[in-house]
Amino acid sequence: MNEWLFSRRMVMKAMLLASAVPCVEHSRAFASSCDDHIVRIATIASPNTLNPFATWDAFYPLIYTYDALVGWDAQHHPDRKGFAKDWSVADDNLTWTFKIWPGMKWSDGRPATARDAAFTYNYLKDSIGTPDELNVGWNSTAGLDVVASFTAIDEETLQILTKVPTRWPIDHFTSIVPEHIWKGISYADARGPFRNDSPLVGTGPMIVSEFQQGQFVRLAPNPYFRTGQPKTAGIIFQFFSTPDPIAQGLKDGGFDYGMNLTVAQWADLSKEPAIAAGKLRIPQRDYLAFNTASGAGAGSTKALQDPAFRDAIGYAIDQKAMVERALHGLADPGVGPIVPMATDYYSDLSDIRRHFDLAEAGRRLDAAGYRDTNGDGVREDKEGKGFQLELIAGNGDVNVVIPIAAIQLVAGWLGQIGIPVSVTQLEIGSLNERTSAPTNGGGGWDLLIGTSWPSAQPDLLLRFGKSNGYGNKSYWTNDTFDKLMSELDVTIDLKKRQELVDQAVRLLYTDAPYIILCYPFLLDARRKDCFEGWGTEDTMSTESYFPADRLRPI
Repeated sequence: MNEWLFSRRMVMKAMLLASAVPCVEHSRAFASSCDDHIVRIATIASPNTLNPFATWDAFYPLIYTYDALVGWDAQHHPDRKGFAKDWSVADDNLTWTFKIWPGMKWSDGRPATARDAAFTYNYLKDSIGTPDELNVGWNSTAGLDVVASFTAIDEETLQILTKVPTRWPIDHFTSIVPEHIWKGISYADARGPFRNDSPLVGTGPMIVSEFQQGQFVRLAPNPYFRTGQPKTAGIIFQFFSTPDPIAQGLKDGGFDYGMNLTVAQWADLSKEPAIAAGKLRIPQRDYLAFNTASGAGAGSTKALQDPAFRDAIGYAIDQKAMVERALHGLADPGVGPIVPMATDYYSDLSDIRRHFDLAEAGRRLDAAGYRDTNGDGVREDKEGKGFQLELIAGNGDVNVVIPIAAIQLVAGWLGQIGIPVSVTQLEIGSLNERTSAPTNGGGGWDLLIGTSWPSAQPDLLLRFGKSNGYGNKSYWTNDTFDKLMSELDVTIDLKKRQELVDQAVRLLYTDAPYIILCYPFLLDARRKDCFEGWGTEDTMSTESYFPADRLRPI
């Protein structure tokens, strides 16, 4: 059921990896000046279209123009609401009611109502099963199998009736679009040919007014935004393929905000008195995965399929040292699959948490039957074969790059307990091929250092443990875990969900198909001299339009 939402990693991957051509930095149109009250933002991104039905790589800037119905931020920050002002679910746990902001307007001045929301969802739903089903972009049919109907009860009331209890109506992210713009667009055109050229029509605080692919996006303040027109004169996003011009532009005053900085750049900018360097907690996890497959796609030894072997390896991984030595302290040490920003569900697992102890790792390997019987410094598996594991890794399909130093640390620690490791660094295409499902020709490796950025929702954070689940790089299967996930899918009550998540997390941790290495920070920086109203914990949200609605000139 939760296969409906693609990983946020996929979205950010497209942003971070797309080829981008920087526009001329010193052109008069983009000259830096606090006086014009235009916020200048630099990032590694390159949207290929402004059509939310046809792309995954336009999170920026569409998040500022189109509202989600609810979404993650609105559930955790009451001042970051989307298209719906309030929502509730009936006692049957099937009937959801959303109250749309009264009197809300689209940026062209027309009324924005529950009918637009119902249209957006039914536009998607009615495409299911057609040759041009809308399943190729951010606005997708994925997940609509759990919904029976979308109905505008009146101008301010949207009702969503689901087939089973599910949090899909508030957890999913679909951009609500204006019916009067989209009702004449065929499904075939919406899948790609219709580029949704600027100026757009939305309900967000900033409206895309100009778009030059690979160069920049200009946004203008929405005069009809529900809490009042933003105080800035607009936003300009400039796109780059590397972070170097971003860091230099922040120093020179050409940019007000930049993200995707390297550790060295971030440390350098931290010394600048006019700059505030930030560390964003994001739902990314870096992990060590074991190839637990048997049969097709299996690794070089059956030991990888043994939970006792994997658990022992966990004692040989020093997450705290990795964060300090490889990530310069710019990450949280890894524990379980739930990231710290998911505060309703995160646990440090203090009662079962492994501690770094190479001697303990050795004792556990001995007890599990993996000894060095001939004294050559290399342990043997239960078939008597000396270990020589292949660890594969690669960067590109990530948001915060996994440092080579982190990979070297893991290889070094395993070598110290008699399990030599050879490291194979792969380009992203090769890495994806080798870690695809064995039924698709993947596998054959032993260990993987990888990463994922799904969402802060527990259903999505845990799905890399589901049998045949999206992102299950370890090929691990466990009927009990799958049952817990199925129950989580149809549970709405927070306390019950927390209990199910805790059981699933503990099962995943003790069976150890993954060892979570760390939760890296996304490094950003902003200048202090032109604008105020930035966030404190998150300078700019990765989940909503914040703080575009409240920035103001100093």
